[in-house]
Amino acid sequence: MVVTFVPKESESGETRVAAIPETVKGMLKLGLQVQVERGAGVVAGFPDSEYESAGATLVDGDAIRSADIVLGIQSPTPQQAGRQKAGSLLICTLTPGVRLATMKALRDAKVTAMGLEFMPRITRAQKMDILSSQSTCSGYQAVLLAAVHLPKMFPLMMTAAGTLTPAKVLVLGVGVAGLQAISTARKLGAIVEANDIRPACKEQVESLGGKFVDTGAPPDAETKGGYAKEATQEFLNKQREILTHHIGQADVLITTALVPGKKAPVLVTAAMRKAMKPGSVIVDMAAGQGGNVEGSVPGQRVVVDGVTILGDTNLPAQLASDASRMYARNVLAFLGEFVKAGATNVNMDNEILGAVTIVHGGVVRHEPTAMALAAQGS
Repeated sequence: MVVTFVPKESESGETRVAAIPETVKGMLKLGLQVQVERGAGVVAGFPDSEYESAGATLVDGDAIRSADIVLGIQSPTPQQAGRQKAGSLLICTLTPGVRLATMKALRDAKVTAMGLEFMPRITRAQKMDILSSQSTCSGYQAVLLAAVHLPKMFPLMMTAAGTLTPAKVLVLGVGVAGLQAISTARKLGAIVEANDIRPACKEQVESLGGKFVDTGAPPDAETKGGYAKEATQEFLNKQREILTHHIGQADVLITTALVPGKKAPVLVTAAMRKAMKPGSVIVDMAAGQGGNVEGSVPGQRVVVDGVTILGDTNLPAQLASDASRMYARNVLAFLGEFVKAGATNVNMDNEILGAVTIVHGGVVRHEPTAMALAAQGS
């Protein structure tokens, strides 16, 4: 029988878990044997007793050595990767570009490593898309963080002490996270504006009650997969000129722009940020990948010229229960792609499996990662 192991996440600040009792039952229906490390889901609100009731076996961390499939949230350390047995599968968020030592360890251990962040944006894979599910959590939490740090309330209020005007929120980047941020800010009563280099986003913004800030669109603003492309410097300069006016009027600025596999683009320079009023709040959701805002610091809260800049790098972990629930359901749907009647069929001709598999059979299949390792002589 294929043994699936769910470890307790070891990365600092990571509170999520890759399987919940509900999805354990689903894995058992696929014919898998499920082992869960003791305490793996406690912080997310899923005690060991619930996993046992669902049919999982509680084990210690050493169980990784004999598991056929390992399910995780974050990419493991090189030492953890080296503990997996040859021919086993690792399914998690790999981030290979910044985890070269781990990719080398997985390659040398002959582990098949699948990065769920590379899930293709096709209809069949929508229920497996961790980027969308976790971005939903991020967009929601970003607005709540801003509301906590902003020294005023979000909604319009008419009181005996006079009228309080609503907060103004500007969202840069209208992907899943941006749309959720718009929706959440509107529900809290804020006036919301948003900008994206993809013209098709205008209708989405307006459907949620926001106003679209049009800065024009560069040629080929969107990839075939639906992601934003990196813009030219000329376009960015023009965009910044228009946005500076709107940034100066905003009480809250939320930036969400990411380019897959590359450093996040700088959307807000120090000069643009200086247009904001003291007491304003910026949430740079791209802080962990270089940042959209000059002056943001990954994992830290800084105050510059009276403006608070939040650089939280793992917003979904602040919503551990629901973020885990969504991630675990994505993982279960993915397992259903290649697990049938308790047996696995990892076929690289499958467009989903081929897209997410970074390491297989002692070879790094992801070309940028393979090139980076070669440049190191690894």
